[in-house]
Amino acid sequence: MARAGLDKNRHDVADMFDGVAKGYDRTNSVMTLGFDRRWRWLTRRVLEAASGERVLDLAAGTAVSTSEYAKSGAWCVAADFSLGMLHGGDHRDVPKVAADAFHLPFASNSFDAVTVSFGLRNMDDTVAALREMCRVVRPGGRLVICEVSQPRFRPIRWLHHNVVLRMMPMITRPFSSNREAYAYLAESMRDWHDQRSLALLIAEAGWEEVEWLNLTMGVVALHRAVKPAANVTSDEKVIHTPS
Repeated sequence: MARAGLDKNRHDVADMFDGVAKGYDRTNSVMTLGFDRRWRWLTRRVLEAASGERVLDLAAGTAVSTSEYAKSGAWCVAADFSLGMLHGGDHRDVPKVAADAFHLPFASNSFDAVTVSFGLRNMDDTVAALREMCRVVRPGGRLVICEVSQPRFRPIRWLHHNVVLRMMPMITRPFSSNREAYAYLAESMRDWHDQRSLALLIAEAGWEEVEWLNLTMGVVALHRAVKPAANVTSDEKVIHTPS
């Protein structure tokens, strides 16, 4: 079955996620030992969406994260370029839109916040995707990214890279329709940026007040930023919030 490579060809990535849509939520919970539920809850807390706000959940997959954020009373829309994943969430009562992260079908300044959970690393041009997210968010609006990261404590990082990620395709095999897809996902986790490197990319894309919070010993990190109220010509400030 289809799998993507680390070049992250957009069509390959879409085909791969179409192929794993069936059973994706269950496999994800098994793969994360159930931590995915807590990460979604924490992301909602950091997002701080209010009733009446408009939130774009990009790379939303089966809209499980969108449903979590909608508990705040905000109007939340799930967007993804994998139709298979969106259809996998047909039972979730939130609006869904097929969308390319690099050419979002939304007007500029049309959302109060945008969020991505475990999807940013699958985009082949991180800064370009972050700039497009910035375009559709109003000035003063928010960005929240929940993504895998690199544990800061060296022994934990070694265990994560050399034990957990190597075992991932085997652990998910009984639950996944595409073992090779989870081999790619493990490779993409190992290859992904650390916390500060991602913060610098977010700032490069035009966001400011960038900060991050480590979750689960740094295996995952939440990054938060704000769209400037006006064009910013000086270097954006990057703030590290200790976990």
